[in-house]
Amino acid sequence: MVYGAVHSLSAALIAVAIGLVVGTALGTLAGALAGRVESTIMRLVDVLLAIPSLLLQLTVIILLGFGTVNAAVAVGVAAIASFARLARAEVVRVRHSDYVEAARGSGGTFFAVFWRHILPNSLTAVLAFATLQFGQAMLALATLSFLGYGTPPPVPEWGLLIAEGRNYLSTAWWLTTFPGLAVVAVVLAANRLSRQWSGARP
Repeated sequence: MVYGAVHSLSAALIAVAIGLVVGTALGTLAGALAGRVESTIMRLVDVLLAIPSLLLQLTVIILLGFGTVNAAVAVGVAAIASFARLARAEVVRVRHSDYVEAARGSGGTFFAVFWRHILPNSLTAVLAFATLQFGQAMLALATLSFLGYGTPPPVPEWGLLIAEGRNYLSTAWWLTTFPGLAVVAVVLAANRLSRQWSGARP
């Protein structure tokens, strides 16, 4: 189970990285440029949000094939829309703040104000959400493996261990219980860390 932690945690990290990088880039672009660009990006985000996460993940896996990395990519793709919406909201909020208006009034160019003031102050909430999303990615990956769409045997991924151990609950309950507790512990730890990070925001 300890060896399986490497596969479970690394897959969750890949999923969060995909959602964070792509989603934040799209949301930041929409919030910074506004107009037709914002409208196009947010319509795409709305479409992605309208699709149930599990259905979207299964669709990506069917297109890419089975495997740990492909499952992580599927979970990451499903998270892009949430990151994009949050990043766009934060950029818009910071863009209309008093200190940004003051920076513009003092002669700062759009790109200078964006890189120095808007982007750094917009990322705090996004990074806190990424911490929360790590726990959700762990749960999603475990679900996919449990259903048979994630990491294939004999890789000791936690979700797969839960699925394979369920047939022996009456004689070897620990085969399912300990991997399940590990998933729960990671999810709770990620939620706790995200709340602390969010509470530390100025």
